[in-house]
Amino acid sequence: MRVVHTASELRGPALRPARRSGDRPSRAVVMTMGALHEGHLALVRAAREAADEVVVTIFVNPLQFDDAEDLDTYPRTLDEDCALLEPLGVDVVFAPGVEEVYPGGPPVVTVSAGRIGEVFEGAHRPGHLDGVLTVVCKLMHLTQPDLAFFGQKDAQQLIAVRTMVRDLTMGVEVVAVPTVRDADGLALSSRNVFLTAPQRAQALILSEAVMAADAAARAGADLDEAVSAAQAALAREPGVALDYLAALDPVTAEGLDGDYRGEAVIAVAAHVGETRLIDNVVTRIGPLLG
Repeated sequence: MRVVHTASELRGPALRPARRSGDRPSRAVVMTMGALHEGHLALVRAAREAADEVVVTIFVNPLQFDDAEDLDTYPRTLDEDCALLEPLGVDVVFAPGVEEVYPGGPPVVTVSAGRIGEVFEGAHRPGHLDGVLTVVCKLMHLTQPDLAFFGQKDAQQLIAVRTMVRDLTMGVEVVAVPTVRDADGLALSSRNVFLTAPQRAQALILSEAVMAADAAARAGADLDEAVSAAQAALAREPGVALDYLAALDPVTAEGLDGDYRGEAVIAVAAHVGETRLIDNVVTRIGPLLG
């Protein structure tokens, strides 16, 4: 496994090995901010299964933080991350510094998430998805992947990336990997380390809420009834400060209500103590057609 820190090293002739199978995609990329956990490693394993070469990027992107303190305290554990990645057969880790990714300082030209960046996560974290898309776009250009793997846990981010790739004709297939959870149901997140034991117990209500909505939908509930099931679960834990609980269109991230039928993302975001967590489930409202 090679660990490189500059774009010139990333473009070096040793990066792309001979293809091991003529009909497989040549290169997959997994983009991370480090502090790796089993959720990230699931992305890497999926990439390793799908492509001849796997590149993992590790970069704490300042553009997607709306709080300077949050940026400063975000865990940076490159050595530990590389120790987790090497046994999985990763070919290259690209771990650039901020000056390498943004050599002129904050970029003048950025990617806008448009309407996707104005609702739900975008509304609560202004500019966040613009920052995500800007760095994803840049890292895609630098790594030149055939496939890019993202976790379903960040549902609105996944929608935004897919939309960018489609609208800008980037020629990369975006692959979603299901949310990885601890045995108690909590969605894995690098931010979970900030939870105290009592807060972690409180945080379980987020997964319980989205699973309640999914169970209701599978039992035949309409959209409003499924969301109400999630709301009832959240009401059992008043110590959790809710940002939003909503049903999202899985393609546009627009809010859904009324007589909607079809696939929906039931998403929740909340603060548990000082830690902001998100979770979601993809479910279906109404019967399959045809």
